[in-house]
Amino acid sequence: MPLPLLIAVQFLTRLPVRLPGMPPPEAVGRSVLWYPVVGLLLGGLLSLIAWLGAGSGVFLQAALVLAGWVMLTGGLHLDGLADTADAWVGGYGDRERTLAIMKDPACGPMGVLALLLTLLLKWSALVVLLPQSSSCLWLAPLAGRLALPWLLLTTAYVRPGGLGELLSRHLPRATLRGVLVGGAVLLLLLPLGGFALIATAAIALLARRAFRQRLGGTTGDTAGALLELSETAVLVVLALVAH
Repeated sequence: MPLPLLIAVQFLTRLPVRLPGMPPPEAVGRSVLWYPVVGLLLGGLLSLIAWLGAGSGVFLQAALVLAGWVMLTGGLHLDGLADTADAWVGGYGDRERTLAIMKDPACGPMGVLALLLTLLLKWSALVVLLPQSSSCLWLAPLAGRLALPWLLLTTAYVRPGGLGELLSRHLPRATLRGVLVGGAVLLLLLPLGGFALIATAAIALLARRAFRQRLGGTTGDTAGALLELSETAVLVVLALVAH
């Protein structure tokens, strides 16, 4: 298995992956190319959970899928969403205050509320979608892991130090553009993929605009928030269309 893929799996999931020592910065940058593949891997695992829980009733089945989703990803991006929500409200439009709140590991009331609403929307959409088709379990993880590298590719990283800056600095930009185009085409080939692509593009563009206006770019937390918002938007839009 290529080293960049191992890095991507280790970073984006809690699957038991061990790296052979500290990877070079170039390999860390190239790991972003594999984010959509990790999305497909998650889609396969979530589909397996949905299949195993198919006889338990749709409400419990949706809860099992959502619980598996959180455990497989370790809640990494949910943490980014909570930090971003806290900072966006508590920052009062000020860049430095927003960045400072984002850095605080404590989760405030707006962060908790953002988590509750996101998980509620995901669960409700799964209740609608799972009896009809499991394609949403492939579309949402793939869409989120296309939005995240797109944000890193098109938006300045504003917090010095850390993994996010390393990823941004060593992105293979030309290759990543091709990967993003290929991922978008793959979305379109899947059932209801056109709706998923439209939802992802709309959320990504709106979020990027907000990040640039407030911060002048993105951080690891806002990138994670975009992934969660993209997944949620895809599920909700698909549920509305299917319903």
